[in-house]
Amino acid sequence: MQFCATPNARAHVTLLPGAPNILAKVIAVANQKGGVGKTTTAINLAASFAANDLKVLLVDSDPQGNATTGLGIAKGQDTPTIYDVLLGDADLHEAIRQTSFDGLSILPSDKNLVAANLELIDAEARETRLRQRLSPVRNQYSFIIIDCPPALDLLTLNALVAADSVLIPIQCEFFALEGISQLLDTIDRVSTSFHHPLKIEGVLLTMYDERMNLTKQVAQDLREFFEDQVFQTVIPRSIRLAEAPSFGQSILAYDVRSRGAESYIQLAKEILSTHEHAGQASQSAR
Repeated sequence: MQFCATPNARAHVTLLPGAPNILAKVIAVANQKGGVGKTTTAINLAASFAANDLKVLLVDSDPQGNATTGLGIAKGQDTPTIYDVLLGDADLHEAIRQTSFDGLSILPSDKNLVAANLELIDAEARETRLRQRLSPVRNQYSFIIIDCPPALDLLTLNALVAADSVLIPIQCEFFALEGISQLLDTIDRVSTSFHHPLKIEGVLLTMYDERMNLTKQVAQDLREFFEDQVFQTVIPRSIRLAEAPSFGQSILAYDVRSRGAESYIQLAKEILSTHEHAGQASQSAR
């Protein structure tokens, strides 16, 4: 079987004017419900930003470490991980690894991160550890994307406190809204308790199958519930998207001409366009 891997994904990405001026935006990809495409979205959105000539850091905050292996980073090489940065004396710069995708770096994770939730309980400033650790490098990147675990635990709380906004992937299925109220409540509590203006970046419809009536109905219900917070871009159900991580590649490196790659490139453009317009509005208000 021959797979189409494109070495230079940038050749297939139309750059958005003004995009390189976007700086230091931290987005947490979160939903405590598993199997909704969090890691797939974190990897491929990060790669799409990088393909737009932006410097991007992906933070793997999930003990499963799927974002780490999904970008071809081997585990267990006695190199520091996010666990060592959060709970040890490891230097963040030493823990960050460059991926094979130009412009995209990763703070890797491994199974040791499972213990972090217990060890953080009695730690000083336990909810702000990640924000503090990322602070020295925040202005070295245009975007920092945090892949959260499928739980509302201390790791997710750290990600939310460190983030400027939250991107919520939701699978187009019958139980799509299950648990979302808890996540929204947690976002509100973080904003209030930490005086942290945490915004919802948007709700992303994933695993969209236009052939199914249920998919269309759920998508309609979600758009009615979240209104203009739902991205116009939807991520289709795709075999190529499912295959890419097993090769340690983003979908842009694995098959940039696929529908999945096109969708994540479009999502990145939609986010960049929103930020550009928000920046222009802010300057006009001054």
